[in-house]
Order: sequence, then C-alpha cells, then structure tokens
Amino acid sequence: MEINRGNLRMIYVGFRTDFQGAFTAVVPTWPAIAMSVPSATRENQYGWLGKFPRIREWIGDRVVNSIAASDYTIRNKDFEGTISLDRNDIADDLLGVYKPIVQEFGRSTATHPDELAWGLLTRGWDAACYDGQPFFDTDHPVLDAAGKETFYSNSGGGNGAPWFLIDDRRVIKPVIYQERQTFNFVALDNPDDANVFFKKQYIYGVDGRSNVGFSFPQLAYGSKQPLTLTSFETGYVNMSSLKADYERPLGIKPTKLVVGASNIKAANLIANSEKLDGDVVNPWKGLVTVVLSEWLP
Repeated sequence: MEINRGNLRMIYVGFRTDFQGAFTAVVPTWPAIAMSVPSATRENQYGWLGKFPRIREWIGDRVVNSIAASDYTIRNKDFEGTISLDRNDIADDLLGVYKPIVQEFGRSTATHPDELAWGLLTRGWDAACYDGQPFFDTDHPVLDAAGKETFYSNSGGGNGAPWFLIDDRRVIKPVIYQERQTFNFVALDNPDDANVFFKKQYIYGVDGRSNVGFSFPQLAYGSKQPLTLTSFETGYVNMSSLKADYERPLGIKPTKLVVGASNIKAANLIANSEKLDGDVVNPWKGLVTVVLSEWLP
C-alpha cells in the first residue's frame, strides 16, 4: 500500500470504526453498584454525604440540614491507552493483523469504568469513605436518640472471597463513578510527526479523565465470610435494621446479592431455591436478585 495522506486517513477511519464498534457492543456492569456523576473540574467535593436525606414532620421552624458536613473529595485521574502501527506493516498490506487488536482496544476501554467501580468495591475494607472509616467497617459513627455518638457496622468480616448485599432502589448507589472527560480516539499519524520520522510508527490512542469513590455505607453490606444461610441472614438483617442519626429508620432493603464465580452456587441456592435441606421451605427465596460479576473472585 502506498503511504500517503489519503491512505493514512483511511486507516485512521477504519481503526476508529473498529474501535467504536467494539466499544459500543459492551454492556457496562458498573451501574449495578454505582451511580454516574458528571464532573466539570479537576475534583468534586461531596459534602452532602454527611447527611442521609430524610423527611420530618414540620413542627415549628424548618430544620436546615447542612450539606457541608463532609469534606469527602474525589479527584479525577487521567487514563490512557496507546497502540502503534509500524510503517512497514502499512507498506506490506498487513493491516488485517491489527483489526482484532483495535477491537480489543475498544472493548477494554469500554470496560474501564467497570474495572474502576468493581475494583473499588473489593477494596472497601481498606479504602475510606466520607466518615474517615473504611467503607466496610464495624464502627461507622452515628448519633443515638439522645444525640450521643454510637456506631454501626456494614461488614461481616472474614478473609475469603467477598460478596455483597446492595440496596439499588435509590438514585444514590454505594459507589460513585465520576466522569470528567469521556474517552476520545486520537492519532499521531502525520508524516512529519516525530514518532513517524524517528521510529516509523503511527500512534493511535485514547485518553479520558474520571475516578470512583464511595457514597453512603448504609447502602451496602460486604462480607468475606463463607456465603451460607447464616451469614446471609446476618447481613440481610444488619442492613434492614440500620438507622440514621437520632435512630430514625432508613428503610434500607437489600435487593441484590452480588457475588463472583466462587460464590455463585451458594448465592443461587439462597436466593432461588424453593426448599432447603430437610425439605424446609426457604424463607429467603425471591428477596434478592443474584448478580454475578466477572470482576469478583
């Protein structure tokens, strides 16, 4: 193939088409646990995480709930991916070799938010949330009926494969996916570009800006204990019993049981079986939907 601007433009358009086709074919999984928040600057501050919004009876003056109770900030990060095409491969008509590479490049770019969101969830026993505690922890602070600080737990502990209970009925999800700049496919393929002149390489890449963080710990329960009827019941009752400041019920209800491949059998038995061992009716059947994530062990 002759190397000229017209053919280079054709290569770019072909690569972009292959990239975009694979990109749009991906069905994202991060919305199962995360909400999307747009970002217009280098970071977003989530002061509102200090208050779980609730309605109260109007007696006397309004009670103003300050949304500046938390300084939890998610700073956007830069992400990129780059591949190169050797000039000799163009001249020797070997472009077909690159098609699956570019398609995989599109697929991996589309799943990047999944990797971020699920990766953060699995690090929830170490990564801090707005109250300074790890997201999955046994001593998140909350005020009791008398206004005295007490603590609640959203962690089952353990050291095995993690599983999670999620309440996804709300606009707010346990994880925040914050996007500043969507991924954009670009090229350095002009004959006078330094990479072409010095290394005879045509470079194609994507870049974007985003990050992830945590919202309310009350919306998720995480455990690394073996997934059994007993540990599931402990988590379900734990989440359903959580209260806001001054012991106001939050109305939390686990709706999803999120697992990896190692826990899928146990999850389906708990969530979908009509009966348990000994021909006992399963009281948990149908209460949660099982979600299998390829990003969990």
